[in-house]
Parts: sequence; C-alpha cells; structure tokens
Amino acid sequence: MADADVKVLFGRRVRQLRKAKGVSQEAFAHSVKIDRSYFGSIERGERNVSLDNICLIAEGLGVAPAQLLTFDSLPDPESSTGTTGA
Repeated sequence: MADADVKVLFGRRVRQLRKAKGVSQEAFAHSVKIDRSYFGSIERGERNVSLDNICLIAEGLGVAPAQLLTFDSLPDPESSTGTTGA
C-alpha cells in the first residue's frame, strides 16, 4: 500500500466508511450536497479533493476529517475478492 496514490487511498477510505454506514453513493452525495458523479470520482481516486469537501464528507460520515486520512485500516486490494461496489 506504500506505493498507492493518496487520492486512491482517500477514495477507498471514504467508500469504506460510507458502506459501513449502509448508505448508497447517490444518497450520501445528496445528503452532503456534492454532485453524485463528482462524489463517485472521489471514491474512485480520480479527484484531488478540496479541504472544504473533505470537511463536508467527514461531517456526513460522522467522523473527524483526520479519520478520512487513516489508511491503515483499509484492506489490501491485492487480497480482495475482486468485487467492487458503489
């Protein structure tokens, strides 16, 4: 994981926390007033997210912004079952 792009790690962490809350990508994006397609690109690691949006996402997930940058709890993508989810 040391070689992974920070945007990809951030997106995976956001997806992990969102899924743990049991909310869809679309519903979550709507609740934090971020466009659904933009939010999807965040989760895919395609965006360099602004501090304002990091704070919106953290608030929506009920965590401190720093929790979105805690990547050590992410599963290794090499050992995953190959499934993806929105």
